[in-house]
Amino acid sequence: MGKQWAVRTAESIMERLPRLYQDKGYNGKWSYDYGVVLKGFELLWKQTGDRKYFDYIADNMNYFIQEDGSIRGYRQDEYNIDHINNGKLLFTLYAETSLEKYRLAADSLREQLRTHPRTSEGAFWHKSIYPYQIWLDGLYMGSPFYLQYLLAFEEGGSLTDVTKQFIVCEKHTKDHATGLLFHAWDEQKVQPWCNPETGLSANFWGRSMGWYLMALVDVLEMLPEDHADYAELVRILRDTLTALEKFQDAEAGVWYQVVNLGERKGNYLEASASSMIVYAIGKGIRLGLLDAGWNVVLDRAYEGLITEFVLETKEGWVNLNKNCQVAGLGGADKRDGTYAYYISEPIITNDQKGLGAFLQACGEYEHLRAGQLTAEKGGSHAAGI
Repeated sequence: MGKQWAVRTAESIMERLPRLYQDKGYNGKWSYDYGVVLKGFELLWKQTGDRKYFDYIADNMNYFIQEDGSIRGYRQDEYNIDHINNGKLLFTLYAETSLEKYRLAADSLREQLRTHPRTSEGAFWHKSIYPYQIWLDGLYMGSPFYLQYLLAFEEGGSLTDVTKQFIVCEKHTKDHATGLLFHAWDEQKVQPWCNPETGLSANFWGRSMGWYLMALVDVLEMLPEDHADYAELVRILRDTLTALEKFQDAEAGVWYQVVNLGERKGNYLEASASSMIVYAIGKGIRLGLLDAGWNVVLDRAYEGLITEFVLETKEGWVNLNKNCQVAGLGGADKRDGTYAYYISEPIITNDQKGLGAFLQACGEYEHLRAGQLTAEKGGSHAAGI
């Protein structure tokens, strides 16, 4: 059997990009994209024990984490929830090395959340430049870090402050006709992109739901099962995936950029969203949050990822095609959230968010299937005794 896709993807990233922050367009800035990729390396390191994956995480993070714990390029007063995401790697780095700089860096990111502006119900704004707005993306950026910090360093911290982020978000973004979640909600209902009556953006963007689902399974993995909101978060996971399953492309097995409008001209099957959904389903099955029926959906979707999006170069590197480069709402570009907007953003190969999500999806899927195969072999052996 050849190398698994997770290993091949990780090796491709390491060879092509020894330093994630030197990728075209990043210019050494503190960008959440690195955290998506490095969480894939963390997963692979934990699964294989191969030190090179840990070293890749440390090499990339050490450019930013200074000896005094300060973070190069990070400013707390920007109140940008995206800037929390890379902090997820600090727990592994600290646990493995005991270097205080990682703990101090985590402390500074935690400090941002203490004063980060919130909606009237206590949900974090996406950024200070996007006031009173919840974006699905932000749940991935902030909540898993917040929960892990509380569990690791802040005994007695309110885990309910984490779980309510998901509950408030679903309450305001869920479309009861389809069960899908709109990309964003403006509490004040004044943004040019929102419905003035509901405050909702106009479309179901695939990657935004992918971010939300990845955040849910990552939080559920850490959240104590006896927490008052545990069952509610499981319900949200199941309901959201059930809604998405109805829009899984019948032929390709993956999902569209604008999830519910696959037949519309210009829409396309999108790699990052599809990878995130595969990750959430695979991890949901592994954690026992989803029943065995989801294996059929997962197998079709995983096969679709490989068939639809992956091409290998002559060097044997993995190329991931059909990634939406970026999508947002409002801001200087006055992004209006229309269908035309979402399909107008550049479609690129090897976007870090897409590669990171694909790496995590492959890591979850291949580990799940290997575990099931081992269990089956053990079961048939036992039955034969």
